[in-house]
Amino acid sequence: MPQRTVHASAAGVWRLGDMVVNRMGFGAMRLTGSAAFHLGTPRGREQSLRVLRLAVELGVNHIDTAAFYFSRLRSANELINSALSPYPSGLVIGTKVGPARDACGDWSTPARPDQLRGQVEENLRQLGRDHLDLVNLRRMGQTSVSEHFGALAELRTAGLVRHLGVSNVLPEHLAEAEAIAPVVCVQNRYGPDDRRHEQLLHRCAERGIAFVPYYSLAGAGGEHGAVHTEPERILAVARAHEATPAQIRLAWLLQRGPHVLPIPGTGDPAHLTANVAAAALRLTPEELVQLDSVGS
Repeated sequence: MPQRTVHASAAGVWRLGDMVVNRMGFGAMRLTGSAAFHLGTPRGREQSLRVLRLAVELGVNHIDTAAFYFSRLRSANELINSALSPYPSGLVIGTKVGPARDACGDWSTPARPDQLRGQVEENLRQLGRDHLDLVNLRRMGQTSVSEHFGALAELRTAGLVRHLGVSNVLPEHLAEAEAIAPVVCVQNRYGPDDRRHEQLLHRCAERGIAFVPYYSLAGAGGEHGAVHTEPERILAVARAHEATPAQIRLAWLLQRGPHVLPIPGTGDPAHLTANVAAAALRLTPEELVQLDSVGS
């Protein structure tokens, strides 16, 4: 696909509670370095700030971040605050709580329910906000999310959080959370070559809940970054559209349903522009069938 400037609204919009966002969003994790947070060297600080500002200029108004997105040199929340504060009207910043890291970046025991308020307040402090637009509870292997989600529901009632979501969950966890408070989004790993959460994607569509996929561009690489060799079926569709494989992955996601909100991350302005341009890419029914079979 010839590179041109495309506005994020080209993919349409979705309502997160009372907040309307363009479906093409941005994930801030990679601004701190590699996908594994503390590995690798992040890009220059000024370039990271430029990427965030460019994202907003291109119409991105849904940014995903977390206080535990930091490396030895960078904090995603601090970069967002520095680049975008005072925040433009309509910008939705979603954060995650649940995982815990110490000051050296090492993972520690996940937060207990009574510790989630401290994590929410840390996000508030770093972002310079008096409330958070959206907080996702990241499940860390527990069989039930009720106690943790209940603690977040109390913070929502107290006015520290406007809307709640869940991450890394199964259908039964979504049901648990919905029995406690409204859920506006589910964040799970999903892509053409990782369809394990297909049932949950359809459940979200039925419930009017946003499905926010992550590691969609990384493929088999997951948290360690993008795959080095793309499946031939993705490459063939990319050649047909003169597009990048990443653009094809994003276009496929966007055509999985109007409730799907991709959050691709990058620290490169050119990659950001290309990712947003995928909002205008439309795949044929035959190409969708071809891509649907990638993971089979």
